[in-house]
Amino acid sequence: MMEWLTNHWLAAVLLLLYTGVLLYNAYLGNAASRGLSGYMVGNRAMGGVVVGISFFATFASTNSYIGHAGKGYAYGFAWLTMAVLLVIFSWVSWRWVGPPMRRFASAWDALTIPDFLGSRFVPPGPSAERHPLRLAAAVVIAFSSLLYLLAIFKGAGHLFQFFLNVDYELAVGITLVIVMLYTSIGGFVSVVRTDVIQGLLMLIGSVMIFYFVTRAAGGISAVGELRLDPEKDFLFDLNGGLPFAVLLGVSLSGSLKLLVDPRQISRFFALKDDAAARQGIWVAAGGLAIILFCLFPVGIYAHLILTDVSDTDLIVPTLVSDPTVFPFWAADFLIVAIVAAAMSSMDSVLLVAASTLYKNLIAPFRATSSAAHQVKWTRIAVLGFAMTAAAMALNPPGDIVEITIFSGSLYAVCFFPAVLFGLYWERGTARSVLWSMLLGTIVLLLWILLGLKQTLHEVFPALLVSIITYYWLASSDDTVIHARNRRGSEAH
Repeated sequence: MMEWLTNHWLAAVLLLLYTGVLLYNAYLGNAASRGLSGYMVGNRAMGGVVVGISFFATFASTNSYIGHAGKGYAYGFAWLTMAVLLVIFSWVSWRWVGPPMRRFASAWDALTIPDFLGSRFVPPGPSAERHPLRLAAAVVIAFSSLLYLLAIFKGAGHLFQFFLNVDYELAVGITLVIVMLYTSIGGFVSVVRTDVIQGLLMLIGSVMIFYFVTRAAGGISAVGELRLDPEKDFLFDLNGGLPFAVLLGVSLSGSLKLLVDPRQISRFFALKDDAAARQGIWVAAGGLAIILFCLFPVGIYAHLILTDVSDTDLIVPTLVSDPTVFPFWAADFLIVAIVAAAMSSMDSVLLVAASTLYKNLIAPFRATSSAAHQVKWTRIAVLGFAMTAAAMALNPPGDIVEITIFSGSLYAVCFFPAVLFGLYWERGTARSVLWSMLLGTIVLLLWILLGLKQTLHEVFPALLVSIITYYWLASSDDTVIHARNRRGSEAH
C-alpha cells in the first residue's frame, strides 16, 4: 500500500477530497430529508440542469467505462449501435415521458414507479396500497436493482483491485461502506448533488480516455490498420461479432429502459416544473453523447495496443494502469473519474430500490408512522439492500454488460406498456398491466432458457407479447379508469 501511495499520491489526494465532498453533501442532504418526499425526490424542487447531469451520470456507470468498452473490443463498430440508441432514447425520455410523468407524480404525490402505477390503474380504496399491481411492480424493481447493483459492485471491485492492489473482496467492501454512508444519510438531495460533481468528472475522464488511448494506438486514423489484418475483419462487419439482430435487440433492451427505468424516471419526479424539463433535455442527451462516443470506440483501438485479452471487462483498467498509455497524473485522475462513474449509478439504484422496498412492500403492511420513522426505515432499507448486493457481487454471474442488459430487458417488458400507455391513453386497468407484465416476463425467460437468444434477442418477442397483451385487454375491458376522473386530473 505504501508503494501505491508513493506512485499514486495524486489519486490518493483526489480520492480523499472526493470522499470529503461526498460526506459534506450527505450532511447537506440530511438537512433536506425530513420527510419521505424530501428523502426520495428532493421535495420536487430540482432545476433542469442539475437533474439533467444527474440523469446521464446515473446512467453512465462502470458499465460504460469498463463493460461497453470491452464489448467494443469483442464486437467492433457494430457495438456503436448501442451508443446511438441510448442517446436517442435519452432525448425521447425527456421529451415525451418526463413532462407528463412529472405532472402526474406531483398531482398524485407519487414517490415511486409503483406509486404512479397504483394511482393510474388501481381504484381508490382502503386496500389500494396493497394491490397486487403495486406489490408486483415493487418486486420487479427490487430484483432488477439487485442485478444492476451487483454488476456495478463487480466493476468497482475490479477497479480498486487493479489500482489499489487490494483483494477483490476488500475492494467491494470499501465501495460498500462509502456509498452506503452518503446515500443513507443524505437521500435524494445528496445523490443529485454528488451526481453533478461525478458527472463533470466523468465527462472529463471519458474525453481523456479517448485521447490517450487513440494516441497510444497511433492516432484516430490508425484504426485503418486493422482493416489490413484479416483476423480483424469482424470489427467492421455488422454481423462480425454476433448476429446483428441479436446486437440490435441487446441495444434496444439497454436503451428502452431509459423510458421506464425507475432510477432514471425518479429524476422526473424531482423536477420543479415543465420549464426545468425543457432545460434538462439537452444537458442529459448531450452529456450522455459525449461520454458514450468517447468510451465505446476505446475497445476497438485497444486491438492496436493489447494482445491476449481474456476478460474484456479488464481492458480499460489494464490500459489505465499502463504508463506507456497514460501518464501518471492522467491515470490518477481517471481512477477517481471511474470511481465516480461507479458511485453515481450505485447511489441512484440503491436509493430507488430501498425507497420502493420500504414504500411499496413494507409500509403498506405497517401501522401508520411519523415522517421521521418513515425516513429511518427507508435508511435501514438502503443499508440492507447495499449489503445484500455487495454479498452477491463476491461471486457474480456473467459479465457486467450481460447482467445490466437483462435487468434492462425486464424493466422494458414489465413497465414499457404501463408507463407509455398510462401517460397517453386513458384505457387500461390493473388487470391489463399485470397480465402484460406476467406474460412478457414468461416469454423473456423461456426465450433465454430455450437458447433462442442466439438468433433473436429475447427483448423483441417478450416486449411484443407484453404490448399486445396490454392493448388487447385494455381495449376489451369494460371497466376503464380514466385519468381525468382521478385525483390529479389537472395533471393530465
